[in-house]
This record gives sequence, C-alpha cells and structure tokens, in this order.
Amino acid sequence: MAYDNDNIFAKILRGEIPCDKIYENDHALAFRDINPQADIHVLVIPKGAYTNMTDFAAQASDAEMAGFVRAVGETAKAVGVTDDGYRILANNGAHAKQEVPHLHIHIFGGQPLGRMIKPPEN
Repeated sequence: MAYDNDNIFAKILRGEIPCDKIYENDHALAFRDINPQADIHVLVIPKGAYTNMTDFAAQASDAEMAGFVRAVGETAKAVGVTDDGYRILANNGAHAKQEVPHLHIHIFGGQPLGRMIKPPEN
C-alpha cells in the first residue's frame, strides 16, 4: 500500500479537515473517531507519512517512535480509560481491513469490549 498524500489523516494533519483533538506532541496527534465503535474511540496517528506499522517500524526515527508510543499512553490517560482498561488496535493491510493508508492506532474503552476476534470455527 503506497502512501497517499490526500488521505483523510494527511488532510487532518495539514489542517484542511478539522478534528476533535485529544492530545498532540511533536510526533503524533490524537483525536476522536467520527464513527465511534465504542463509548470511547479515539485515533492516534504519527505526524510522519507512514502507511502502516511495518513502514513505521522500518523508517521512523527513534524520537518518532517514542513520541508515538507516548502519545498512545497519554491519550488513554486523557480520555480516562487507564483504570478500567482499554484496547489498542492497528489494522495493517488488506487482510486486516486497513481503510486509510496512514498508520493509526485505535483506542477503544469506556465499556466492556468482549473478545478481540471471533475464534475460528472447527
């Protein structure tokens, strides 16, 4: 999957599309998902042009990696899910149903979330 400079997250980072910002540092931005799948559903994106976690792990600087991971933790604190628990999820590629070609971590919480995936049928 090639990086698309016109994807929605690139537009949010450039200020062309507004977002409900939760947290920001030098390397990441966190905001509420416009189509929440849980009581609390926020996205954390790196500010660099990375398509997915594989691309990010191979190309990002140590500072970008630290800033991004720190943003996930700080965002979870900011939305109040650290005590009861939360789920983080990153879809990578077609089989995982990645819809936007920009790395993003979903943070879900605020309710019991159930199983992560449906177990395979035997």
